[in-house]
Amino acid sequence: MNTPSALSALSALLRRDLLLVWRRRGDALNPVLFALLVVTLFPLAIGPEPERLSLIAPGVVWVALLLASLLSLDTLFRSDLEDGSLEMLLLSPQPLALMLFGKLLVHWLTSSVPLLLAAPLLAEMLSLPRELLGVMMASLVLGTPLLSLVGGIVVALTVGMRRSGMLLALLALPLYVPILILGAGCVAAAAQGLPYHGALLLLGAALALLTILAPLATATALRIAMT
Repeated sequence: MNTPSALSALSALLRRDLLLVWRRRGDALNPVLFALLVVTLFPLAIGPEPERLSLIAPGVVWVALLLASLLSLDTLFRSDLEDGSLEMLLLSPQPLALMLFGKLLVHWLTSSVPLLLAAPLLAEMLSLPRELLGVMMASLVLGTPLLSLVGGIVVALTVGMRRSGMLLALLALPLYVPILILGAGCVAAAAQGLPYHGALLLLGAALALLTILAPLATATALRIAMT
Protein backbone atom coordinates (compact mmCIF):
# COMPACT_ATOMS: atom_id res chain seq x y z
CA MET A 1 0.00 0.00 0.00
CA ASN A 2 1.31 3.42 -0.86
CA THR A 3 0.22 6.83 0.35
CA PRO A 4 -1.31 8.11 -2.90
CA SER A 5 -3.64 5.09 -3.11
CA ALA A 6 -4.75 5.61 0.49
CA LEU A 7 -5.44 9.30 -0.16
CA SER A 8 -7.35 8.52 -3.35
CA ALA A 9 -9.44 5.95 -1.46
CA LEU A 10 -10.15 8.54 1.23
CA SER A 11 -11.17 11.07 -1.43
CA ALA A 12 -13.51 8.53 -3.05
CA LEU A 13 -15.06 7.72 0.33
CA LEU A 14 -15.63 11.40 1.09
CA ARG A 15 -17.29 11.94 -2.30
CA ARG A 16 -19.51 8.88 -1.82
CA ASP A 17 -20.67 9.80 1.68
CA LEU A 18 -21.26 13.45 0.78
CA LEU A 19 -23.29 12.36 -2.26
CA LEU A 20 -25.41 10.05 -0.11
CA VAL A 21 -26.06 12.91 2.32
CA TRP A 22 -26.96 15.22 -0.57
CA ARG A 23 -29.53 12.71 -1.79
CA ARG A 24 -31.09 12.79 1.70
CA ARG A 25 -30.47 16.47 2.27
CA GLY A 26 -33.84 16.93 3.90
CA ASP A 27 -32.70 14.73 6.78
CA ALA A 28 -29.64 16.93 7.29
CA LEU A 29 -31.94 19.74 8.46
CA ASN A 30 -33.41 17.66 11.28
CA PRO A 31 -30.63 18.49 13.81
CA VAL A 32 -31.00 22.22 13.07
CA LEU A 33 -34.77 22.08 13.50
CA PHE A 34 -34.37 20.11 16.72
CA ALA A 35 -31.88 22.62 18.15
CA LEU A 36 -34.19 25.48 17.13
CA LEU A 37 -37.10 23.78 18.89
CA VAL A 38 -35.09 23.22 22.09
CA VAL A 39 -33.93 26.84 22.21
CA THR A 40 -37.46 28.09 21.52
CA LEU A 41 -38.88 26.21 24.50
CA PHE A 42 -36.64 27.86 27.10
CA PRO A 43 -38.07 31.40 26.78
CA LEU A 44 -41.54 29.89 26.93
CA ALA A 45 -40.67 27.98 30.09
CA ILE A 46 -38.75 30.54 32.16
CA GLY A 47 -39.97 33.82 30.68
CA PRO A 48 -38.77 36.20 27.97
CA GLU A 49 -36.70 38.51 30.21
CA PRO A 50 -33.39 39.15 28.36
CA GLU A 51 -31.39 39.38 31.58
CA ARG A 52 -32.46 35.89 32.68
CA LEU A 53 -32.04 34.35 29.23
CA SER A 54 -28.57 35.81 28.73
CA LEU A 55 -27.36 34.03 31.88
CA ILE A 56 -28.32 30.59 30.59
CA ALA A 57 -27.71 31.22 26.88
CA PRO A 58 -24.25 29.56 26.60
CA GLY A 59 -25.39 26.40 28.34
CA VAL A 60 -28.66 26.18 26.43
CA VAL A 61 -27.00 26.61 23.03
CA TRP A 62 -24.37 24.01 23.89
CA VAL A 63 -26.93 21.51 25.19
CA ALA A 64 -29.13 22.05 22.13
CA LEU A 65 -26.23 21.44 19.74
CA LEU A 66 -25.03 18.44 21.75
CA LEU A 67 -28.44 16.76 21.71
CA ALA A 68 -28.96 17.60 18.04
CA SER A 69 -25.59 16.06 17.18
CA LEU A 70 -26.50 12.98 19.21
CA LEU A 71 -29.58 12.45 17.03
CA SER A 72 -27.49 11.68 13.96
CA LEU A 73 -24.92 9.44 15.66
CA ASP A 74 -26.87 6.22 15.24
CA THR A 75 -26.85 6.60 11.46
CA LEU A 76 -23.05 6.99 11.28
CA PHE A 77 -22.40 3.36 10.31
CA ARG A 78 -25.97 2.04 10.08
CA SER A 79 -26.48 2.36 6.32
CA ASP A 80 -22.99 0.98 5.63
CA LEU A 81 -23.79 -2.04 7.80
CA GLU A 82 -27.09 -2.66 6.04
CA ASP A 83 -25.72 -2.49 2.48
CA GLY A 84 -22.56 -4.49 3.25
CA SER A 85 -20.11 -1.68 2.56
CA LEU A 86 -18.92 -1.73 6.17
CA GLU A 87 -17.62 -5.28 5.76
CA MET A 88 -15.92 -4.24 2.53
CA LEU A 89 -14.30 -1.36 4.39
CA LEU A 90 -12.97 -3.76 7.01
CA LEU A 91 -11.54 -6.03 4.30
CA SER A 92 -10.05 -3.15 2.31
CA PRO A 93 -6.25 -2.98 2.06
CA GLN A 94 -6.43 0.72 2.90
CA PRO A 95 -5.83 1.75 6.54
CA LEU A 96 -9.15 1.43 8.34
CA ALA A 97 -8.44 4.32 10.71
CA LEU A 98 -7.92 6.70 7.79
CA MET A 99 -11.17 5.61 6.14
CA LEU A 100 -13.06 6.03 9.41
CA PHE A 101 -11.55 9.48 9.85
CA GLY A 102 -13.15 10.36 6.52
CA LYS A 103 -16.54 9.12 7.73
CA LEU A 104 -16.22 11.06 10.98
CA LEU A 105 -15.28 14.16 9.00
CA VAL A 106 -18.39 13.79 6.83
CA HIS A 107 -20.51 13.36 9.96
CA TRP A 108 -19.15 16.62 11.39
CA LEU A 109 -19.58 18.48 8.11
CA THR A 110 -23.19 17.36 7.66
CA SER A 111 -24.44 17.39 11.26
CA SER A 112 -22.45 20.04 13.11
CA VAL A 113 -21.57 22.63 10.46
CA PRO A 114 -25.27 23.46 9.79
CA LEU A 115 -25.67 23.84 13.56
CA LEU A 116 -22.66 26.16 13.66
CA LEU A 117 -24.25 28.30 10.97
CA ALA A 118 -27.47 28.45 12.99
CA ALA A 119 -25.70 29.12 16.31
CA PRO A 120 -25.70 32.96 15.97
CA LEU A 121 -29.48 32.87 15.47
CA LEU A 122 -29.91 30.61 18.49
CA ALA A 123 -27.72 32.94 20.57
CA GLU A 124 -29.75 35.95 19.46
CA MET A 125 -32.98 34.19 20.45
CA LEU A 126 -31.56 33.79 23.97
CA SER A 127 -30.29 37.39 24.19
CA LEU A 128 -26.64 36.40 24.41
CA PRO A 129 -24.54 39.61 24.54
CA ARG A 130 -22.98 40.10 21.12
CA GLU A 131 -19.51 40.62 22.55
CA LEU A 132 -19.67 36.99 23.75
CA LEU A 133 -20.67 35.58 20.38
CA GLY A 134 -17.06 35.24 19.21
CA VAL A 135 -16.09 33.26 22.33
CA MET A 136 -19.10 30.98 21.96
CA MET A 137 -18.41 30.35 18.27
CA ALA A 138 -14.76 29.57 19.03
CA SER A 139 -15.82 27.04 21.66
CA LEU A 140 -18.29 25.45 19.24
CA VAL A 141 -15.76 25.24 16.40
CA LEU A 142 -13.32 23.46 18.71
CA GLY A 143 -15.92 21.40 20.58
CA THR A 144 -18.30 20.08 17.92
CA PRO A 145 -15.60 17.99 16.15
CA LEU A 146 -14.95 16.35 19.52
CA LEU A 147 -18.59 15.29 19.64
CA SER A 148 -18.19 13.44 16.33
CA LEU A 149 -14.82 11.92 17.25
CA VAL A 150 -15.95 10.66 20.67
CA GLY A 151 -19.33 9.61 19.32
CA GLY A 152 -17.70 7.57 16.57
CA ILE A 153 -16.02 5.33 19.14
CA VAL A 154 -19.31 4.70 20.94
CA VAL A 155 -21.18 4.03 17.68
CA ALA A 156 -18.53 1.54 16.61
CA LEU A 157 -19.03 -0.42 19.84
CA THR A 158 -22.81 -0.63 19.37
CA VAL A 159 -23.02 -0.93 15.57
CA GLY A 160 -23.98 -4.59 15.68
CA MET A 161 -27.05 -3.97 17.85
CA ARG A 162 -30.35 -3.48 16.08
CA ARG A 163 -31.83 -1.05 18.61
CA SER A 164 -28.92 0.80 20.12
CA GLY A 165 -30.45 4.28 20.40
CA MET A 166 -30.89 4.40 24.17
CA LEU A 167 -27.66 2.53 24.87
CA LEU A 168 -25.82 4.88 22.53
CA ALA A 169 -27.11 7.89 24.44
CA LEU A 170 -26.23 6.35 27.82
CA LEU A 171 -22.68 5.65 26.68
CA ALA A 172 -22.07 8.90 24.82
CA LEU A 173 -23.55 11.47 27.19
CA PRO A 174 -21.09 10.90 30.09
CA LEU A 175 -18.22 11.29 27.62
CA TYR A 176 -19.76 14.50 26.29
CA VAL A 177 -20.02 16.12 29.74
CA PRO A 178 -16.38 17.39 29.91
CA ILE A 179 -16.75 18.90 26.42
CA LEU A 180 -19.98 20.59 27.49
CA ILE A 181 -18.43 21.95 30.69
CA LEU A 182 -15.41 23.40 28.89
CA GLY A 183 -17.45 24.79 25.98
CA ALA A 184 -20.18 26.48 27.97
CA GLY A 185 -17.86 27.31 30.87
CA CYS A 186 -15.49 29.43 28.80
CA VAL A 187 -18.41 31.58 27.59
CA ALA A 188 -19.71 31.94 31.15
CA ALA A 189 -16.23 32.93 32.32
CA ALA A 190 -15.94 35.53 29.57
CA ALA A 191 -19.33 36.94 30.59
CA GLN A 192 -18.00 37.48 34.13
CA GLY A 193 -14.76 39.03 32.93
CA LEU A 194 -12.70 36.03 34.01
CA PRO A 195 -9.92 34.35 31.97
CA TYR A 196 -11.43 31.92 29.49
CA HIS A 197 -8.54 31.09 27.15
CA GLY A 198 -7.55 28.07 29.24
CA ALA A 199 -10.78 26.25 28.41
CA LEU A 200 -10.36 27.00 24.71
CA LEU A 201 -6.78 25.73 24.84
CA LEU A 202 -7.95 22.53 26.52
CA LEU A 203 -10.58 22.03 23.82
CA GLY A 204 -7.94 22.62 21.14
CA ALA A 205 -5.53 20.18 22.78
CA ALA A 206 -8.25 17.54 23.07
CA LEU A 207 -9.17 18.07 19.42
CA ALA A 208 -5.56 17.65 18.28
CA LEU A 209 -5.17 14.50 20.38
CA LEU A 210 -8.46 12.86 19.42
CA THR A 211 -8.02 13.66 15.74
CA ILE A 212 -5.19 11.12 15.84
CA LEU A 213 -6.41 8.68 18.50
CA ALA A 214 -10.19 8.56 17.92
CA PRO A 215 -10.03 7.01 14.40
CA LEU A 216 -7.64 4.36 15.74
CA ALA A 217 -9.95 3.63 18.68
CA THR A 218 -12.97 3.58 16.37
CA ALA A 219 -11.24 1.10 14.06
CA THR A 220 -10.40 -1.17 16.99
CA ALA A 221 -13.94 -0.96 18.40
CA LEU A 222 -15.43 -1.67 14.98
CA ARG A 223 -13.29 -4.77 14.51
CA ILE A 224 -14.35 -6.01 17.95
CA ALA A 225 -18.05 -5.36 17.27
CA MET A 226 -18.00 -7.02 13.86
CA THR A 227 -16.26 -10.22 14.97
